[in-house]
Formats: sequence, structure tokens, C-alpha cells
Amino acid sequence: MSDSTGKIVSLKNGDSLPLETLPLLSYGEFGDRLLETCSNLGRVSAYFAYPAGDDELDLLAVLARDWQGDLVLLRTRIGNTYPSLTPRCPQLGLFEREIAEEFGAVPTGHPWFKPLRFHRVQPGRLDAWGRDPLRHPVPGEMPFYQVEGEEIHEVAVGPVHAGIIEPGHFRFQCHGEKVLHLEISRGYQHRGIEQLLTGGPHGATIHQLEAAAGDTTIGHASAYCQALESLSGVPASPRGAALRAIALELERLANHVGDLGALAGDIGYLPTASFCGRIRGDYLNLTAEICGSRFGRGLVRPGGVAFDVDPLLAAAMLQRLAAMEKDTRGAIELFFDSPSVLARIEGTGIVTPEVAEELGMVGMAARASGLTIDSRLHHPLGNREGSFAPVVIEEDGDVCARAKIRRREIYDSLEMVRKGLRNLPPGPIRCALPALAPRSLTVSLVEGWRGEVVHVALTDGRGALSRYKVVDPSFRNWGGLAMALRGEQISDFPLCNKSFNLSYCGFDL
Repeated sequence: MSDSTGKIVSLKNGDSLPLETLPLLSYGEFGDRLLETCSNLGRVSAYFAYPAGDDELDLLAVLARDWQGDLVLLRTRIGNTYPSLTPRCPQLGLFEREIAEEFGAVPTGHPWFKPLRFHRVQPGRLDAWGRDPLRHPVPGEMPFYQVEGEEIHEVAVGPVHAGIIEPGHFRFQCHGEKVLHLEISRGYQHRGIEQLLTGGPHGATIHQLEAAAGDTTIGHASAYCQALESLSGVPASPRGAALRAIALELERLANHVGDLGALAGDIGYLPTASFCGRIRGDYLNLTAEICGSRFGRGLVRPGGVAFDVDPLLAAAMLQRLAAMEKDTRGAIELFFDSPSVLARIEGTGIVTPEVAEELGMVGMAARASGLTIDSRLHHPLGNREGSFAPVVIEEDGDVCARAKIRRREIYDSLEMVRKGLRNLPPGPIRCALPALAPRSLTVSLVEGWRGEVVHVALTDGRGALSRYKVVDPSFRNWGGLAMALRGEQISDFPLCNKSFNLSYCGFDL
């Protein structure tokens, strides 16, 4: 749908439209409408570019109007330079840097213009820093922000960490133990997934998106399949959609339980750390009961799912779930009933609502800072409106609030899995999809366990994917971790880091 001027086009989550219906705005009008939407309870869900010919790029903004339940689409055309909107809309900071690396377009006036992921730009182009696209930039080859003054010192951590942890670099500016500024450098996991998807869907496409962020396999696979279903005009089968919902909550359970255990471990509270480490495996094993993969690989497929849950398996899963819930509640309540635990997490790593909103944070981390942002509430797909528990909100914005969000969502997810297994609709688990609509666009949102997963798919004249944009929630939330450390002790970093538990590869893609 469009407004009376025909210049603002909006659609619902999981809908599609012909590209020709998307008006091309002047850059000035594009910026004005974007800023106006964001100042009226809107936010940036995706912001990306794609070639428009003659060394020009089409710039597309997807803006979520949560309380109106729709997504505004704005399109403009830019050349090699364009005025940065980041000073007036900080949510765009990373997106503009990303476009510069991919296409060489320079956002003039960007307040902190530097490389983001260290990847090759499109063939025939230099990136915005004039680097040869045939030379893959060295990760970490960038300037870092520095604080000057007496007794200021710098602490560098990573990118190689102890244990089985993805690489990422943290640069602290400290005065004694106090952190004045933290800058986080990623890009060490970059695989170029979006470029691999062009021309698809290929046989490997679903596998590449399942691995976009491995602990969010169900979230990313569901978003991708919803996009294909929208472009083909055939929704997932009701039974397939119900099984996806169960798998998504099992993914949420495994990760939330594991994170509470890891938080307990960072504090040194071993009972909950030990219990949750084992219980996390129990939830992963429930997913494996369905499809043979603990992370849900191979389960979600276009049109529905590839594996069914028969009545005997559903009964067995419900029986195991009852025992697991008892263990889960016991381990979690031990954590929150311990005064020594609460003394460590209350008031630590605060992100205010104002900062969270300015950064465009989403999901669990945003809700812990008092923001009501949840795709399940504002952007439900099809007939799923009202099928979820009330959105969980905490207001303190500290490590304790992020832990409380996990606890409350765990209990809600347990109830949703129970209801889902008891009320599976009859019918096939999967529908066949026809060819994708040519020259069309769709936006697919899924509330993964970390937050909003965004997939935007564009097709060419043959119905093949001409551009596929993925925004993992970690892309929006790493800045929140950096702000949580301001004014804290450097020894608080492991605790704050685990309270977010963000994905490196989900950011890098």
C-alpha cells in the first residue's frame, strides 16, 4: 500500500510487491521521509544498496513502524558519494559503512568512517578507501579511537581468544580499571554469504543461510523460507508452520538456558553453571529428536519442514519436557535466589533506553532496556497473531535485566512448546512452491532468540535472486555492548559480554 502521494510504500511482514511499484525518490526526499518515520516511532530494519547501472546504486531502506504493524520501503539512487544520514540517525552508521565496503560509495560527513568487515567489493569497483578489490584487506587494518590524557592506557583483547570462541578484537581505553571507551572490531568471520546467494535459489542456498549464525539456524532458515513462500505466493502448510514454531522455541530455550549457565560461570556460581550446561544439551537433543541435528539443520525447508512429529514422538517429547522444566526452574531459581549473584549483576553494564533506541537495538537486549520491540507482537506472520505469550520487558538495562528477560522467556517458551506439541494441526508438513515472481521484493522478519532476524529478497526478470540482504540481530546490538562497558571496571567485561552473547559470524556474514 502507499500514501496519498504514492511516494511511501508499506507492506506487512511476509508480503511481497512488484519492484516497479516502489517509487524512486530524490535523495533529499528519501532522507526527509526516513528521518520523519524514525522520529515517529519508526526504526531501521534494513538499509542496503544494489547496482542500478551506469555506476549508480539504488539505496533501499526498510523501516519498521512497530505500532502500526507495517514496514515502510523507501528507495533512492546514489552515485559514488552521497551525504551521510548517520549524524541525524545513528542507527544508519554501520549500514553506511557496509555499503561503502561493498560498492565504494562514500557517505560524506559520516562521523566515524572506517572499514567494517574487510571484504572484497563488487567486481570493477574500488572500495570507499580506494583499496584494490583484488587484494583482500587484512582484518584489523583500521584506525582505532583513542583517548588521550595522563594515566590513560589501552588494553587490546583478541582476536584470538581462549577456548572455542569466534575471533573478534576488543580495544579498551582505560583510566586505571575504569573503561572510558570500548571499540569492537569484527570481520574475521566474513564469508560473503550475500554475494553467494545472488542468482539463486541454488541447492546450497538453504545450507548457507542455516550457517549464517549457527546458533540461530531455525531463525535464519525460517526467514529465508518465508521470503521464498511470499515470492511464490504459496504459504507454508499449517502443520509445517506449527513445527517451525516449536523448533524456534526450542532454539530459544537452548540458548537462553546456556547463557544463564555461562553467566553463572563468569560469576563463579558453579551450581547453576553446571546444571544449565547439561540442561542446554537436553533442549538441543529434543531438536535432534525431530530432525537428527541438535541445531536444527535440515528441518526448515521452503513450504514447511522436512521432518514430522508423530503422536508417539510428541508424547515422548512432552514427557521429557516436563522433567526438563523441573530441572530448568530449579537451576534458574538457585541463580536468582543467591544474594552474591544479585550483588554482582545488579547495576552492572547498564544500557539506557535512550542509548538502546539511538543505536537501533533489537530483541532481548532492547527489551531489557525497556523498549517494546518484538516481531512476534508487532509483525506476526499470517495467522500467527496472538499466538505468543505477552512480550517480556525489563527496564533496568543491566546484566540482571538481561538475565531476567532470559528467565521469563524460558518459562514462556516451555509453555509454547507444550501447547504446540499438543495442538499440531493435521495435514502435510510441506507444500510445493512454484517459481518465484519476477522483478519483485519481499521482507521477512522472524524473532530469533537474540532478536529480529531480517531477510530482504529481490528478484530479477527471470525470478532469480538479484539481491538478498540479511540483517542478524547481532549487527544492531554489538554497539550496545560497547556502551554497556562505559564507566565500568574492565573486569566487568566478561560478564557484560556474556549478558549479550552476540554472534561474530552473524555480524560478519
